[in-house]
Amino acid sequence: MVIAKLLAARAGVAERAVYSRHLRRVWGVPGTLLGARAWPPLLRDKLHTSFNYWWQAHLLDCMVDGYERSPSELRKTAITKVVRGIRVRNVLGWTNDFYDDIAWLGLALQRAEKIVGVAKPKALAAIAEQLRDGWTDHAGGGIWWKRKDDFKNVPANGPAAIFLARRGDRTDLARARSIVDWVEDNLVDESSGLAWDGLHVHPNGEIREYEKNIYTYCQGVLIGACVELAKHGQQERWLEKAARTITAVHDDLAVNGVIKGQGGGDGGLFAGILTRYLAQAALTIPELDPDRQETADLARELVIQSAEAAWLNRVTAVSGPLFGPEWTVPADQREGRDLSVQLGGWMCLEAAALLERHGLNVATP
Repeated sequence: MVIAKLLAARAGVAERAVYSRHLRRVWGVPGTLLGARAWPPLLRDKLHTSFNYWWQAHLLDCMVDGYERSPSELRKTAITKVVRGIRVRNVLGWTNDFYDDIAWLGLALQRAEKIVGVAKPKALAAIAEQLRDGWTDHAGGGIWWKRKDDFKNVPANGPAAIFLARRGDRTDLARARSIVDWVEDNLVDESSGLAWDGLHVHPNGEIREYEKNIYTYCQGVLIGACVELAKHGQQERWLEKAARTITAVHDDLAVNGVIKGQGGGDGGLFAGILTRYLAQAALTIPELDPDRQETADLARELVIQSAEAAWLNRVTAVSGPLFGPEWTVPADQREGRDLSVQLGGWMCLEAAALLERHGLNVATP
């Protein structure tokens, strides 16, 4: 049994390490912060020449997690500075050409408004409008990965569905349902129950080829979208899909209950994103359907076991723990240089701390 509040303390230590090692002003502009891509930072990292827009969105999401765990004015101020830093560094506005990028930022900004009180209504409106416009009938529906591209994928459609569902508007809810239906019809492997990455489309709208890579974060956003939609009706339908995916993750994407890593770079975020939505599923599913407690328990186990492994395999570095991209083996500083890898570990610990606050911090031996 995990000692009460231990997981919250671990999340706080991970938070302080990221703050200390990675947060830097944007081009010296007062009132701004962004996460430097790597640590120790090179000059290009200090200058944020490489933006990594979607990494910053997850940095913001993790910071909101920290505030939710332990609200303070210092945390709120830091969140406000990162929001401003994203806007300043993005130069021309809140959005870019990548629908997955803006969906991730939209989710973080929604939570920043709801939980912290940092509201950016114009940003949310711009993101919502672009996501709505990203849907086309090519390949039968779905949102593009990028403007003027031929690829539609789960990492764009999953967070877009969650974002639109959380807006609560009837039209946006309908679009969110259509997005998940499209993913289910086109990108879920019937034999494993896991979602593939995406598909390429011919100019005439026909599917050209599938990208059948299996990424952990694809499963996370599919679970998250199904759980979110279950809050708005047709619970059995959506929770059945979430349960199938959670079981498939446990069977195929975890080792002894610990979610597999998928390398550094962008891959450093994948497992952490999955734990975020597994934790939400563990909390929400029993509220919507008490008969699905077994599914909720499975989601909980994956989060708690992964967080325990990530913590036990950390190494000590300047300002705190350093996590590796693969939580089942000891971390090393080379693999842990990327901000994404540290955010993945922090995100996992915050997911476990969330369960701890609800008394769900016990892992079965």
